[in-house]
Amino acid sequence: MNGRKLYTEHENASLEGFELEVRSEVADAVAIYRISGRLDAEAAASQGLQSAVGSAIDGGTPRIIFDMRDVTLITSAGLRSVLVMAKQAAASKGGLAIFGVQAAVDEVFDISGLKRFISFALDEAEARSKLGA
Repeated sequence: MNGRKLYTEHENASLEGFELEVRSEVADAVAIYRISGRLDAEAAASQGLQSAVGSAIDGGTPRIIFDMRDVTLITSAGLRSVLVMAKQAAASKGGLAIFGVQAAVDEVFDISGLKRFISFALDEAEARSKLGA
């Protein structure tokens, strides 16, 4: 790895496609996280996404949507991170819905069994509906 960091919260053209980037917004009492890059051990270890979701939940917005159209890879560490956030949202009488998952990432969610516990949708409108928003 030559000591290169594969995760950053800032754009880095030399590692394009490897870093995790997250943009967030709150609309109609729902926190939406638009995620791109790799949701892997580096991203999970940084806890940036988990921290942001935790802050939204603590701030009274327990309904969370992940737009994962631009997520290119998810590993077991990423799955664990998603599960932790889903449990946090549910414990606060909210929930997590995910939409826009690419085929390879969808297969990982399917094989892991997490689709039994997390709502998946085709688009943002359906994700909002699944959360009662």
